[in-house]
Amino acid sequence: MPRYHKLGNIPHKRHTIFKNGGNKIHYEQLFGTIGFEGMSSLLYHIHPPTEVKEILKKTNISPKIAVNNNMQMRGFKGFGISLKSNFLKSRVPILTNSDVTLHLANPSESSNGFFYKNVDADEVIFIHKGKGVLRTPLGKIEFGGGDYLVIPRGMIYKMDFKDKDNRHFIIESAHPVYTPKKYRNWFGQLLEHSPYCERDLRVPKDLETHDEKGEFLIKIKKEGFLYDYIYGSHPFDVVGWDGYNYPYAFSIHDFEPITGRVHQPPPVHQTFETPAFVICSFCPRMYDYHPEAIPAPYNHSNIDSDEVLYYVDGDFMSRNDIEIGQITLHPSGIPHGPHPGAYERSIGKKSTEELAVMVDTFRPLKLTEQALQIEIKKYYKSWMHKF
Repeated sequence: MPRYHKLGNIPHKRHTIFKNGGNKIHYEQLFGTIGFEGMSSLLYHIHPPTEVKEILKKTNISPKIAVNNNMQMRGFKGFGISLKSNFLKSRVPILTNSDVTLHLANPSESSNGFFYKNVDADEVIFIHKGKGVLRTPLGKIEFGGGDYLVIPRGMIYKMDFKDKDNRHFIIESAHPVYTPKKYRNWFGQLLEHSPYCERDLRVPKDLETHDEKGEFLIKIKKEGFLYDYIYGSHPFDVVGWDGYNYPYAFSIHDFEPITGRVHQPPPVHQTFETPAFVICSFCPRMYDYHPEAIPAPYNHSNIDSDEVLYYVDGDFMSRNDIEIGQITLHPSGIPHGPHPGAYERSIGKKSTEELAVMVDTFRPLKLTEQALQIEIKKYYKSWMHKF
């Protein structure tokens, strides 16, 4: 969970007069969650953040469901989606339920001409390829390949890309995204056995403050619709802020894998959690060191969760014929495990260079129409020696 952070100028006491050096006061905004009980930050604006000049079009962007009840193991060619210039239109929903929607994106251009705000969901944007800067009213975060960008709901932001070659795996969560409880003490500090610590989390810096009036387009997502709002002042007019509720970045390359003498179960790879799903990182690591260990995972039954894997890089040791950017879905109720030959050929191996992101959901996932367009049709037969 993010630690306390502050940038810019703030008054000594909350909810008190804070002037700009002259007679004009700054406008305080509480940016909070779960009513007044969750994490929050206090922002100080040059102009009131409430000046709506126009409300324009409303666009339905809800995922179009193709398969409601899935009981089939599925594979998808993630790099099969089309390149699109628009930052938002490039997002392709693949799997969804009431708790989470998993998107792929291949944007070629920055979010020029508008700002974006998702008021329904926290977003975890995994940067598979590309570099750039996440810009928010609370400061900037530089990002590159392997970064998780954790953006709390309601945060206005833009993404500026360094080039046109960008690949993103986006996890849109209806629940707040936190660091795992098992890695935190009662103060919220990450413990010594955690696979990462606070110094690995990259927080906003270089606060940019725009004192500008005019017309500023903010695209706001709520309940499956995108609303175009025109505000009268630049949304990045914050002179200072402090608190706990802000975006941050964490690199998958800073995750320190937990290993053992025999094969460790997937929870050791857990990176983030919500009440409805977890996010795990499979990273390069040494294999099990018991003299008779079988490094490949044992067959296991997903009784209570759907398992999604997004393959980032390397040779994933339990799978055959896996491509970079591929997605697999192993639904609840069906046992799965290593592909034919993977169990045996893992014996004696000392390490793996695999890199993947896993999302385990506690409610079944639905397939979108776009998912069927990139589906590997016979993936469910891939546990047969010939298919």
